[in-house]
Amino acid sequence: MARGSSGIVAGLTAAAVAAVCFLAYQASANAPDTVAAPPAEASGQATPSEKPAAPRSPLAIPEDSDAGARVVYALKDRRVWIVDDRDKALRTFTVMPSSVNPLPGVYRVTSRSGSIKGSDGVLIEHVVRFADVGDVSVGFSAAQDGSLESPDSTLKTGGVRMKRADGNALWTFATVGVKVVVAP
Repeated sequence: MARGSSGIVAGLTAAAVAAVCFLAYQASANAPDTVAAPPAEASGQATPSEKPAAPRSPLAIPEDSDAGARVVYALKDRRVWIVDDRDKALRTFTVMPSSVNPLPGVYRVTSRSGSIKGSDGVLIEHVVRFADVGDVSVGFSAAQDGSLESPDSTLKTGGVRMKRADGNALWTFATVGVKVVVAP
């Protein structure tokens, strides 16, 4: 009979453990947030009244990029924004940086050319120059053949290349004297 009673005890123990697990699950699923979560001070988390900062969009205009109507060129992101006088991005697009880059800072469009041959020998259009680094002029342009190849690192070129449609938009906006902000 000892065998029969140990089987019953084992069965009752298993049923009790299953019941406790089920009840614990139900309790945790239906517990209010104030009971279920540890206090904010203990966990280092924000309190319910403090909202965490919204994540910054990767396409958002870089912070500390001045204000007003401007072209913003972020070196690290390889991206340009055309920004109106109310700090609204009218357009943003990726670019292929040149082998020579200006230091971060505020510049002005100094000259423009409709169509020329670039220092790398490629026919380019809508050239918008805004900086000089040594003897190299730096400016935005679009290759007439639509290419966006990486610049030859052995050549000192200042052409920041973009797609033709983006070049058209920049050409329309960035007239001589318009501010160009180069961000890190």
